[in-house]
Amino acid sequence: MQDFAGRVAVVTGGASGIGLALARRCAAEGMRVVVGDVEQDALEEAVAALRASGASVEGVTTDVSDPAQVQALADRAVERFGAIHLAFNNAGVAGAGLSWEIPLETWQWVLGVNLMGVVHGVRSFVPVLMRQEAGHVVNTASIAGLVAPPFMSVYNASKHAVVALSESLHHELAMAAPHVKVSVLCPGWVSTRIMESERNRPEHLRVAPGAGDPASGAVMQSVLADAMAPDVVAAKVFDAIRDERFWVMTHDDEGDFFVDALERRLRSVARRTNPELRFGT
Repeated sequence: MQDFAGRVAVVTGGASGIGLALARRCAAEGMRVVVGDVEQDALEEAVAALRASGASVEGVTTDVSDPAQVQALADRAVERFGAIHLAFNNAGVAGAGLSWEIPLETWQWVLGVNLMGVVHGVRSFVPVLMRQEAGHVVNTASIAGLVAPPFMSVYNASKHAVVALSESLHHELAMAAPHVKVSVLCPGWVSTRIMESERNRPEHLRVAPGAGDPASGAVMQSVLADAMAPDVVAAKVFDAIRDERFWVMTHDDEGDFFVDALERRLRSVARRTNPELRFGT
């Protein structure tokens, strides 16, 4: 897809972080934008800011773990704008801890948003995309969908599953609807509020503070504060859409911390050697 003006984009988790940056980029490209987010106040603020920039925008409160709410988001996009051309399954949350200590409620919450949110988006958005003359799905995974650092098993598992789902979807659409393309976004450190995602955990899945968490949240938040800007990520995503490129890697320079980790992991798989927790060649 080369021409975005007048087309319709749907962005889940679009009220903050990468999602908001994607919504802003869509608006800058002349698209009509439907933003879904579970956080009502942030959603209203994002929609107001996008409209102030001159964009045609609709906001829909959406918990992506609920298939009915994702379907309602898709339906609203079609009702308001008549189509969906770009679908960004972007909403995500973080969870951490020792694998044997992470509460089941955390597994249910993280997998419900990070994995099932993408599943619900694929089920609701792809049939609409297939009816258009051109379409593109972007699923947000993570570098944690390609490597598996410690203390992040719940997050790693959710993102590895998103990568696998996206790759299968790529092959299926190549056969069934080749005009609809797929990209999987695997960002490294990006300056977002994902380490504050507990603010949106539903009440029935809440756990005692610190349960299963090795107190890494504050450290990670300090790292993310100086990380890549979400707008830079959005620009890389649109480059990939224009190039019809499946893999979208934000930190892909030779010798980069994440590139080294990925190459080491792939060599380990190819040689059947045990995983190593170190970086570099």
